[in-house]
Amino acid sequence: MSTYSIRDLEQLSGIKAHTLRIWEQRYTILSPDRTDTNIRTYGDEDLKRVLNISLLKDHGYKISEIAKFSTDELNREIVKISERHLSYPDQIQALTIAMLDLNEDRFEKIISTNILQAGFENTMINIIYPFLNRIGTLWVTGSIGPAQEHFITNLIRQKIIVAIDSQIGSPTSSGKKYMLFLPEGEFHEISLLFAQFIIRSRSNKVIYLGQSLPFNELVFAHELYQPDYIFSVLTTVPSNHEVQPFVNRLAGAFPNTQVLLTGYQVVGQDITPPDNTIIINQITELMRIASN
Repeated sequence: MSTYSIRDLEQLSGIKAHTLRIWEQRYTILSPDRTDTNIRTYGDEDLKRVLNISLLKDHGYKISEIAKFSTDELNREIVKISERHLSYPDQIQALTIAMLDLNEDRFEKIISTNILQAGFENTMINIIYPFLNRIGTLWVTGSIGPAQEHFITNLIRQKIIVAIDSQIGSPTSSGKKYMLFLPEGEFHEISLLFAQFIIRSRSNKVIYLGQSLPFNELVFAHELYQPDYIFSVLTTVPSNHEVQPFVNRLAGAFPNTQVLLTGYQVVGQDITPPDNTIIINQITELMRIASN
């Protein structure tokens, strides 16, 4: 069971700590424990309740009305709202609750509805990517555990693979050749998989080499395939002081290939890209390159 401060609840729900204290006193909607120094601490059920309340309030429910709901009644109201066409922040909030509850049915309903209404690519850009950013915040603050993170990211990964397998059409003669990989020790595959979807959907050829590829194997595959572009996502590796040498090594090993890099380790960092290297700051930049 995780423990949260009132500031954690504020950050995760968007409801001010001052407001939460008033609700706690007036409506007894939260049941915090107290430390020896009388500081409030909250548990998993408190977090889920606050997230649910935030979603209901955004849809016109009054806090005095919400406070009267039992847990089952609160959940039923959330399901009703989730079946409507929600705004993007609402969808992300609903996905967060599904993750915390390990609720695959709710995840499936939210994502399938959005794909049907807006298409897979728009669903990824407007809902899944912001949701992944929220997961990162929850992970850093200790708000979710490995089971919840693995549960939701594996569901997202499955959705992308199905979308890739469902793509219709073949590369055109004018399509470029892309080689996609993650460096050795890197296992965060969702962004790489979505990049594969984007590149293939624009009639390009893709060789997907996947997770944790040793550098010598990348060199071997490059000699065999001779791609126009190499694309990778650097999320956790290399370590900070090794990123620039790794970028330089990539660019130097493949001087006649355009190297495209994204991920936490390079975006917004003090990385100097060599002449044949581009740092992809937004997914729309990859879409533009793949379209050309």
